[in-house]
Amino acid sequence: MKNIVLFASGNGSNAEEIIKFFKNSEFGKVVAVFSNKADAKVLDRAKNHNIPSVVFNKTQLNEGFVLEQLHQFQPDLIVLAGFLLKFPESILKEYPKVINIHPALLPKYGGKGMYGMNVHQAVLDNKEKETGITIHYVNEHYDEGEFIFQKAVNIEDCKTAEEIAQKVHELEHQYFPTVISEILNSKF
Repeated sequence: MKNIVLFASGNGSNAEEIIKFFKNSEFGKVVAVFSNKADAKVLDRAKNHNIPSVVFNKTQLNEGFVLEQLHQFQPDLIVLAGFLLKFPESILKEYPKVINIHPALLPKYGGKGMYGMNVHQAVLDNKEKETGITIHYVNEHYDEGEFIFQKAVNIEDCKTAEEIAQKVHELEHQYFPTVISEILNSKF
């Protein structure tokens, strides 16, 4: 059984989809949710599924507290599901299997400050015909790790960033848990 630790900063809809996907799995399970926001809805979602959570601040992320906490859960895979802080190299050295989902077709619309509605608004402003999701390995730079999976969706009928966000969320919920499952089956 492979252990998955989720990191999230907000609502946690992707985290919950992952938790539900692995709830009855024979090869992987979500063992903890880590968040840098004490009021993040993802913490309620974790609690509702009886999954322990760890709350921390940016200093604790970069100065060893989070790494110490991770050791308790022995993750085989760390999944960033709407986590907004840069992931520290100190953790990547000990746990190199870290993946992230980005709400656009990287390398477009990536980098510092490009998350959530900021991405969808930029896509709309640039009159893109399609957008999508990118699941990638995490390295020391925002959104620059090796791509694992991309899926595009046509957005020519979208008039607002919210409409784009809805289409992207559907892709995230459909593909993120499955790609995680494939990674657990093939990479370990």
